[in-house]
Amino acid sequence: MGKVTIKDVARASGVSKGTVDRVLHGREGVSRKSREKILRVIEELGYEPNVYASLLASGIVRSIAVILPEYTPGEFWGLYESGIAKAASEAARLNVEVVRVAYNQYDIDSFRAACREALAKQPAGVVIAPLFQAETALFTAELRSKGIPYVFVDTKIEEDGYLSSYGMPMYRGGYLCADILSYRRPCEEILIVRIERDKLRQSDPTVGRREGFRDFIRENLPDCTVHNVFIDPKDPEGVALRLGKFFREHPGVRHIATFNSRIHLIVPFLEQNGLQDLTVVGFDNLPANLDALRSGVVNALITQHPEEQAARAIQDLTEFIVLKKSPAQRDNFVHMDILTRYNAD
Repeated sequence: MGKVTIKDVARASGVSKGTVDRVLHGREGVSRKSREKILRVIEELGYEPNVYASLLASGIVRSIAVILPEYTPGEFWGLYESGIAKAASEAARLNVEVVRVAYNQYDIDSFRAACREALAKQPAGVVIAPLFQAETALFTAELRSKGIPYVFVDTKIEEDGYLSSYGMPMYRGGYLCADILSYRRPCEEILIVRIERDKLRQSDPTVGRREGFRDFIRENLPDCTVHNVFIDPKDPEGVALRLGKFFREHPGVRHIATFNSRIHLIVPFLEQNGLQDLTVVGFDNLPANLDALRSGVVNALITQHPEEQAARAIQDLTEFIVLKKSPAQRDNFVHMDILTRYNAD
């Protein structure tokens, strides 16, 4: 059989070409029974509509809002940018525009404003990183009420409405971090360096990693003491003061980890105080983190491919919006790479 046409689908379905066309373009005026039959025939015959031609001819442009935190060059959220740009270029061929909406990850009001801005753009789909999980749940409930599909990246919240999700398996990432950290030398005390976030600590994107890390320690190193120090990434002097105070009180600590992407923030303090012989493990392949890895101050980085998450999230929404194609898999855990100074490049 040659290339299947709309006429072939209409004949096999027992309907007119116009009815098939309405189904293909998601228009009303077709009964549920007829719609289901037509879709079944399309799948059986392997009909492939000339989507590009019909969309370009229609002139209809849909949009996907990507709601991610603000960033400066070299920060974690900038790692998503190449994936967004690549996917946006592909989506444009289907008359889908990708619109970025940024928010301050330390300010819940900024997040709320970003959600309102995204809705005001009347998007056909939304990509979102749910740092403020409770507030995200309110926003996604509104998306569902409006029939707007959405995809989570980096982390996800436990609810039933999302189209798909992409990210590192957070719990296993934390478990792996503890395993790597305790592998080289006896581990009696550990310092976890955490980021001061919003005042009410409603933004907590690494909670899953902490749970995995804690379970590994409880199961394998029950006598190990875990300390926490909170730092402000915008205050390098404050970072040095807090770490200095900690090491004066706990001079025997030889293991440090972060569950965020900011391990590089503690490197100047370690270098200036002759503490380069510690075991240090962090996350994400930021340029500053890779420099610390190459120098030997950081022993390992666990990375998660943000660019792949962004590209696939936008692709899922584009195909769902335009082609009515659901993702092959709902939850997608990107592979975790373990980087050392020997394979960093």
